[in-house]
Amino acid sequence: MIERYSLPEMALIWSEENKLALWKEIEALALEAWADLGVVPAHAAAAVRAAPDVDPDAWKEREAVTSHDLAAFVDVLADGVAIGGEWIHYGLTSSDVLDTAGGVMLRDAADLLLTRLADLFAVVKRRALENRDVPMIGRTHGMWAEPMPFGLKLATWAFEIGRDYDRMRHARDTVAVGKISGAVGTYAHTPPEVEAYVCGSLGLGTEPASSQITHRDRHAEFLSTIAIVGASLERFVTEIRNLQRSELGEASEAFGDRQKGSSSMPHKRNPIASENITGIARLLRGYALVGMENVALWHERDISHSSAERIALPDATGLLYFALVRVSNLIDGLDVDTARMAENLEATRGLVYSQAVLLALAEKGHSRDEAYRIVQRNAMATWDEGGSLQARLAADPECDLTNEELAASFSTERAFANTGVVFERLEELEL
Repeated sequence: MIERYSLPEMALIWSEENKLALWKEIEALALEAWADLGVVPAHAAAAVRAAPDVDPDAWKEREAVTSHDLAAFVDVLADGVAIGGEWIHYGLTSSDVLDTAGGVMLRDAADLLLTRLADLFAVVKRRALENRDVPMIGRTHGMWAEPMPFGLKLATWAFEIGRDYDRMRHARDTVAVGKISGAVGTYAHTPPEVEAYVCGSLGLGTEPASSQITHRDRHAEFLSTIAIVGASLERFVTEIRNLQRSELGEASEAFGDRQKGSSSMPHKRNPIASENITGIARLLRGYALVGMENVALWHERDISHSSAERIALPDATGLLYFALVRVSNLIDGLDVDTARMAENLEATRGLVYSQAVLLALAEKGHSRDEAYRIVQRNAMATWDEGGSLQARLAADPECDLTNEELAASFSTERAFANTGVVFERLEELEL
């Protein structure tokens, strides 16, 4: 995990100290299960639980000899147990410990991500409701389309975050499994009762049919979900980047009193947080591909996935966690320039109300094509020659709308008449 993008609570989950503590806990739980079955003396399980934690430096020193991380751990743990150390790792294979511990770490990482998704949802929902009546230009293809409330734009984000939350919750349950079933999943040397006890004590489900490992389609789903959430964040910040452009200036990232936007141009106020999130989203999509590549292993297992997921899993969860916190802060402090939105809307010279006029003409009895041509002709003249669309239509003898009917078409009240239903739905949505 890169320190620059690592926050303490997520980094702790993936720390060597936490991983080694989980390995020790799994070894102790397995012995407790064996003791309950009358195979292992009870004092052995108690001795392992009471043993000192494995020191990361001693573990690495031993691994330099064994060239096997779990075997090195078992050696160091056994050295710290005076009586009963010979029972450590009884009936287990390395992946029983590694993948079960992995299930705990992935579950805990997902829980942190869910917490931050809920925080982001609350921020976006609040800001959407705050801006439900703020008019701005809606744009399609980067071009003026129709008026819309700024809050509606934010509401689409809030509902998407809600879907991301549901995806993450499902992916969390998918990866929160362990296995204690032996080298090829046959329970040849360890009965299912041991697995049930260990996984149950850790709050994990069990892989119903494992090989030597828990299957990596689970991890691929989790990493894909992380990538989807990252894509959502990228959608939000891409919009902020566009709205902050000098030509638009409708919304912008907060800017500190002592902040510098450029080392050389004092006037700059760049959307650096949004651009940072865009880059992180690209990485998250890459890690999703790693997850897909790790699904197909040879026979019951090889370790081609191991080196990849040692990087992908901590980095993906850590980067998304960082991104969620940053986007929450960004949107919470987003500067919304309602005056500039109004200026930009006025600068369209009424062109964004063209569909309302089209429909009003159709209601007057014009064919759709005829109505379209009347509005389009005047709209193109407004583009090319200036003036306002409303004034041109009022002067067009083929446009038989009254001044009152025209005025009604050129109003945000008409455009926003039905947007309330979206905000009613949003008010009802809770995570």
